[in-house]
Amino acid sequence: MESLLNFINQNAEQIIQYTIEHIELVSIAIIISILIGVPLGVYLTTNQALAETILHLASIIMTIPSIALFGIMIPLLSIIDQGIGFLPALIALILYSQLPIIRNTYTAINNVDPKIRDAAKGIGMTTFQRLIRVEIPNGMPLIMAGIRTATVLNIGIATIAAFIGSGGIGVLINQGISRSNHTMVLAGAIVVSILAIVADLILKFVQVKFTPKGINN
Repeated sequence: MESLLNFINQNAEQIIQYTIEHIELVSIAIIISILIGVPLGVYLTTNQALAETILHLASIIMTIPSIALFGIMIPLLSIIDQGIGFLPALIALILYSQLPIIRNTYTAINNVDPKIRDAAKGIGMTTFQRLIRVEIPNGMPLIMAGIRTATVLNIGIATIAAFIGSGGIGVLINQGISRSNHTMVLAGAIVVSILAIVADLILKFVQVKFTPKGINN
C-alpha cells in the first residue's frame, strides 16, 4: 500500500493527464451515443420490424471483443490516415453504447402507461408534445439506466483502447504490464474504478433531477 501511495504521489501530474484524456474520450462518445441512440430508440417504437433488426444488430456488435473491433477499425480508418489513435477508439465506444441506450429508450417509451398517453391526447397534446412532456419524463429512469450502463461500460473499454494509441488510463496499465510493474497496473485500475463509480453517481443524480417526483417514488 505504501508503494502504491508513493507511486501516485510521485506521478500525480501524469495520472491526472491520463485521467483527463480518459474522461474526454468517454464523454464525447457518450454524448454522441445519446444523440444517436435516444432518437433512434424513440423512432423504433413506431416500427416493430425495424426495431427487431436494429436491436439484433446492436446485440451482435456487443459480442465482438473490443480488441477485435479495434483491429477492424485500423485498416478501415487507415484510408483516411486515422487507423490508430482517438478516432477509432471513439467510433468503437459509440458502437458499444448503442445497445443499452437504444434498447432502454425503446422499452421505456413502449412501457408508458396507455392511460397517461390517452390523457395527454385528451387535452390536445401533439405527438411531439406527448413525447417531450409525457413519454420521455415517464421513461427517464429506464432511459438513464441505459445511459449509465453505457457510460460505465465505455470507461472500461476505453482502457483497452490505449493499445491503439487513444491515450487515457489504459496507457498507465499497459506500461505497467509491459514493465511487470504491479504498482503501476494497480494504480491505473483504481483510477478507472473510481471514474466508473463517480460517473455512475453523477448520472444517478441527473436521473433523479429530471425524473418527475411521482415516478421516483
